[in-house]
Amino acid sequence: MLFALVELVQLLGFAPFEVFVQLMALSVFSVLLALRVDGLAPGLSWWNVFVPFFAADRLSTNFTIVVSVRLFQDGEKRLAVLHLFWVLTVLSLKFVFEMLLCQKLVEQTRELWFGLITSPVFILLQLLMIPACRSSRLAEEKLECGTPR
Repeated sequence: MLFALVELVQLLGFAPFEVFVQLMALSVFSVLLALRVDGLAPGLSWWNVFVPFFAADRLSTNFTIVVSVRLFQDGEKRLAVLHLFWVLTVLSLKFVFEMLLCQKLVEQTRELWFGLITSPVFILLQLLMIPACRSSRLAEEKLECGTPR
């Protein structure tokens, strides 16, 4: 099942621009990954393959800070802090996962086991259950209110 843009924005807390940036980074990453794995670009390191994700995280962080400052200036202090905290938490967990995975691919060390590498993803999934459950509950309430008895 694919999500609509409205559902993605509501679930992730990202703006549509940020979702677009992340999807573009995923597209460029996929091409670079295919080139790296197939050996068509021998000078391409794993750090260079992950550059689109790092750049997208940086752009999303800058955009989130600007949005939060504007919300703060408009008097929405609580919303500004919550939005900043939520998006930076999501982006930081994603960034830690990317860094650990890239480090594992470059160094091939035994100290970085895959349970440790994927732990930020599982924390992120647990955190994403909060808005998912909230939107599910709101949808059920709308359904109950709209049905005749």
